[in-house]
Amino acid sequence: MRFEDRFIFFPSREMRATPASVGMAYEDVRFGPRGRLHGWFVPGVGPGTLVWFHGNAGNVSDRVELLALLHRALGMNLFIFDYQGYGLSEGQPSEEGTYQDARAALEYLSGRSGVTADRIVYYGESLGGAIAARLATEHRPERLIVQAAFTSVSDMARVHYPFLPLGPFLRTRYATIELIGHVQAPILIVHGEDDEIVPLDHAHRLYAAAADPKQLVVVKGAMHNDVIAVGGASYQEAVREFCGLASE
Repeated sequence: MRFEDRFIFFPSREMRATPASVGMAYEDVRFGPRGRLHGWFVPGVGPGTLVWFHGNAGNVSDRVELLALLHRALGMNLFIFDYQGYGLSEGQPSEEGTYQDARAALEYLSGRSGVTADRIVYYGESLGGAIAARLATEHRPERLIVQAAFTSVSDMARVHYPFLPLGPFLRTRYATIELIGHVQAPILIVHGEDDEIVPLDHAHRLYAAAADPKQLVVVKGAMHNDVIAVGGASYQEAVREFCGLASE
């Protein structure tokens, strides 16, 4: 792992829980080159599938309770996976590696029985927002959700290290702001009003850069990692409506 990557990626190998821990049936999935990547497929009802691109810390096991909330709210198939170097996925994380992992996840889903290829929603959390946006410029999803996402790594460096001129020297970009305007699918941007890691201004800038149709939902009182929990029923209804499920 490059020195720079140590300040961007915070993977964990320890698997603390599974979907079964919160009462969900699921399938362990190995995919990608030589089965190097690991994920969970949680079956739902109907043809829709949401693929979750998680943030830069922990692994899929840290998100099982949030996964359960989304599954109850949407009823869709859910697929969440770990990037290289996270959880049970082999390798080491890198920007290009995460883009490759996203493509491998989509390839797996597109070839899986029970998944309708043109009914796949991308859901990018934090750093995963940049990964989902990049994939969406290459393979159009039915819809794109970016939650607690930042505009770029260099912008984040200016927020958290304002006295260090890091921006020009960073090779890792994750430039969501440059990608989102090229996404030709409906976009929902969700952000916590009190996000302590990614300032709310990033959401407003992403919204301004995104092409129509687009929506912005600011969750009052939410920070970076509790948007789903704090948003509660209103958050769930907003996501359901965006995914075309409100009347189902």
